[in-house]
Order: sequence, then structure tokens, then C-alpha cells
Amino acid sequence: MHKILPFLVFLFLSGCTAPKAFFVTEQQSGYPATFSVEDRSAHAQNVLLDCGNGVKVEGSNLSCQYLLSGRYKMQLTALKGQKTSVHTEEIIVPAPDQCLLFMETSKGSMVIRLFDETPLHRDNFIQLAEKGFYEGLLFHRVINGFMMQGGDPDTKNAAKDVRVGGGNPGYTIPAEIHQKSFHIKGALAAARTGDDINPKKESSGSQFYIVHGRKTTSEELHIFEGQKNIYYPDDVVNTYKTSGGAPQLDGEYTIFGEVIQGFDVIDRIATVPTDSYDRPKEDVKILKVTVLK
Repeated sequence: MHKILPFLVFLFLSGCTAPKAFFVTEQQSGYPATFSVEDRSAHAQNVLLDCGNGVKVEGSNLSCQYLLSGRYKMQLTALKGQKTSVHTEEIIVPAPDQCLLFMETSKGSMVIRLFDETPLHRDNFIQLAEKGFYEGLLFHRVINGFMMQGGDPDTKNAAKDVRVGGGNPGYTIPAEIHQKSFHIKGALAAARTGDDINPKKESSGSQFYIVHGRKTTSEELHIFEGQKNIYYPDDVVNTYKTSGGAPQLDGEYTIFGEVIQGFDVIDRIATVPTDSYDRPKEDVKILKVTVLK
């Protein structure tokens, strides 16, 4: 009996030990700003993490994601029975040094960089995104090995049997076509009507496409160079050959950005089943576009 008593005392004291909350953070590379959180709390049965931006997480896999820069109070609460302990740290989220967008879709999220070389298209896209214009619109035209097109306001809540693709916000944007921009995989470009009615190649005020593309040979690119009077640098040639693109569109449409994260999402959207009008049989929606700043 005397040998058992110390063990029982230890169990009793352990059960009465209060939790002690503590954590360390590490910012991951890429955007949006993501901080992984390592829980180092003692004597806790469970922990609850408040990211300080309205998001709360619990469990063993803790992390916080921030779309906007600023100062946030990250707070970890350690729980054990009725006892709690709180540890708080201030997290500073720096603003990106580039113009970035976070596009959430029903097939995943992408981070898009907008080009300063196309200010009219850049500023228009930002303005529409901040107004919530794109929320709920469809990628209404998807062609595997080519591109996915969205931004038609008429696609919001469009019935399955309705042919869409002609909608616009009521204005066009002057062309900003640059010889240094190419239709490699992930390129973001403005849709437009054909040259027969649009000889100035003005862009739709809202419709855009993201290139999926296919791999291209050096011989094909050499032909396009002669036809279009353009020059493909070695790095662009290598990208077309290894990642793919749609070089037949080079010099014809305004490219005003590029996907920098989320190429797997491009692949998922590009490979969805479509009908005879290239509309996905299952709606692929743009849920939200947020300017990272």
C-alpha cells in the first residue's frame, strides 16, 4: 500500500496542473501571407487559435492566412477542463511589393500578379474586384489545352440551358499590347471582339481569360516570329516548350497579368467536362477576387 501511494499522489497533482499557453510562428513563403503556428503549450487538452482577423482555428494543424497587411493580435488559448491560459503575440503582415490579387474559385484559389505596364487594364480590374463585380460569375468558356474565359456579368445565376458570353459592363478599354508579354501558361489577358468590328483591338471592360495552353516546339515559335514580326527570348521559348501556352494569340490581345500561384487550379478548371459551346457542364464559379494590399 505504501508503494502505491506516491504514484496516486502524482496522478492527483498532474490532474490539478493548470495549462500554460505558448506558441511560436513562422511566416511561409508566397501569398497570401501565411503563418504556421507551432503549439508549445504545456498540460493542455486542447488549444484554440484566434488569428486576429476573424478566423479561429483549433486542433493540431494550426496556421493563419492574411489577405491584407497590417498588425494582428494572434492569441492562443490552452484549455484543460475548466482551466484556461492565454498567450498573445502581435503579428506584422507586410504589404506585397507587387500588385497581387487572390482569386477564389469553386475549383481552388489562385494568386495573380497584375502588370504595371498595362495601367488601364490593371486599374480597371482592381476597381471591378473591389466592387465585388466578379463574385458569382462563371468561367463560361473553357477549352482544355487553350484557355478559360470569365467575367461576363450575364453569367451570374445563368440557367444551364442559356448560352452566355456576350455580356459586358458597358465600356471597352484601349489596347495595351506589348511585345514583351506572351501567352505562356497562366497569362491573364483581356477578351475582345474580332478585328472585323474592332480593328483597334480594344478590350472588353470585364471579360478576361487565363491561358492553359499546350507545349510548343521551337519550330512552331519560329513560324510565329516570322508571321507576327516578334522575337521570343530564350527563357520564353523554354517556357513555351516545357509549360506550354498559346503563342498564336501573341500580339493580338492585351496581356495584363499572370498567375504566380495556383497552376494546379488552372489544370482543374481546364479539364472539366464541357458542352458543345465550351461551357462547363458543372458551373465553375468565381467566388471572390481580393486585392492583396
